[in-house]
Amino acid sequence: MNVQDFLLFTILPVMSVAAVFVLLRLIRGPSLSDRVIALDLLAILTIGFSAVYSVASDQPAFLDVAVIIALVTFLGTVAFAYYLQKREW
Repeated sequence: MNVQDFLLFTILPVMSVAAVFVLLRLIRGPSLSDRVIALDLLAILTIGFSAVYSVASDQPAFLDVAVIIALVTFLGTVAFAYYLQKREW
């Protein structure tokens, strides 16, 4: 078993199951914070999918996509934290 087979047959299914659980948390999250954390985790899984696909297909351009998604996710998290700080209790 080489690296590509390991990535395709082991890591991607595990990440897919994790994505299903995250989507359930996103739908059923009782609070806004739970939903934002689920969105962050979904973005992290997207970054992971992009990185695994980049390694499996030997195309490094997908790593650039992963970095861009990480930067956008970070900015979204900072914006949400700012919103929570300014919100009146």
